[in-house]
Amino acid sequence: MKLQPDQFNAPFINAYEPGWISVNGEKYTGALIVSSEQGCSPWSATHFVDLQPDHFRELLLSRPELVIFGSGAQLRFPRPLWLAPLIQMGIGVETMDTPAACRTYNVLASEGRRVVAALLPPDAI
Repeated sequence: MKLQPDQFNAPFINAYEPGWISVNGEKYTGALIVSSEQGCSPWSATHFVDLQPDHFRELLLSRPELVIFGSGAQLRFPRPLWLAPLIQMGIGVETMDTPAACRTYNVLASEGRRVVAALLPPDAI
């Protein structure tokens, strides 16, 4: 059986610490959207308590099959109203703390999945 190495052309989350996330070697200090198809960009969200449906509507631009939501330093589930724009389009959403979301994004992106990680900073509560 011939095996092919994974093709990893998507942005790669290298590291994270309280206060920052590194994507392809570049450190970001705020909330971040990392798309396997469209790269990395700041997210207009800042804190969990300030989230609104419009923050999640931004994620539709990448047309992902799955969104990984990193809720900050601890696991906090978004309100169903916030996720309605994604659910209406048939896009799956998984919620986890930001460190777990970073690791999960890397695995799914390396498999060639159309995945978006919407990440609040790892120190955000």
